Amino acid sequence: MTTPVLQAIDLCRYFRRGKYEVRAVDGVTLAIEAGEFVSLVGASGCGKSTLLALLAGLDTPTSGHIEYLGASLGDMSRRQLAEYRAAQIGVVFQSFNLVPHRTALQNVELALYFSGFQRTERKRRAAHTLERLGMGDRLDHRPADLSGGEQQRVAIGRALVKEPQIVFADEPTGNLDQDHTMQIAELLKELNATGKTIVMVTHNLDLAQDCSSRLIRLDYGRISEASRT
Repeated sequence: MTTPVLQAIDLCRYFRRGKYEVRAVDGVTLAIEAGEFVSLVGASGCGKSTLLALLAGLDTPTSGHIEYLGASLGDMSRRQLAEYRAAQIGVVFQSFNLVPHRTALQNVELALYFSGFQRTERKRRAAHTLERLGMGDRLDHRPADLSGGEQQRVAIGRALVKEPQIVFADEPTGNLDQDHTMQIAELLKELNATGKTIVMVTHNLDLAQDCSSRLIRLDYGRISEASRT
């Protein structure tokens, strides 16, 4: 039996809200195989984005643990965890998070800044990644000069330029119209077809069913349903 690329075991993340305890993630056990496209779905506030942040190493669980290829994130040093985030994963956010005064090329190149590559190689890789995403004629454009769909392609390029094992996408079409949503959906499916493991948070059930190989439905921080599509 192969080791899952990512595994959560009895994972919990609790927050204090005044005198109340919010159980954002409450005892989640989940295994994700290499090459899967998993969508986390559910109502607003059900814990989807919190779970994604934990799996990406962007947040620390209250209890339970997460394993990447059998290695526990909780046992990693700060440096090892930073390397996991820098080299093994790519994250795409709903709000794009692009640097407004940088060009599309520079925004993608920034993801390689601490990688050890020389500037010429960083630029070459960034340009190649954007060309693959159909943005070869927009390299010198700043975010304000790009459409929402184009900005999201740059954000995806920033996540992909590192050649990560796993791409995490947190509501990647949440700020897009229907046409751009479909474009990004096709792009994510194409990436998955090349072997990328994708974990996507979305409130759009139609999008999740169209793109994913598996749906995980969360309800009050717990998995209420898991199904193949």
